[in-house]
Amino acid sequence: MKFQYGDACLSLQQVYQWTGKFMNGISSVTDCPRPGQAHPVVTPEGIAAVEAIVKENGRVTVNETARSAD
Repeated sequence: MKFQYGDACLSLQQVYQWTGKFMNGISSVTDCPRPGQAHPVVTPEGIAAVEAIVKENGRVTVNETARSAD
């Protein structure tokens, strides 16, 4: 597989870890929430605020948008 897929291929150790998790009933491949981890919040009000900022200035940066939307 490494020859076919190169660096995009999972290591054998990772395959063994995932196989063990799936055999123990864990079926999700996403990370579980951790204490202190930021919770993304997407609301219609937030989306409207960002759209208004971008419509006002189409060359606004992500950092400027984040500061303005707070």
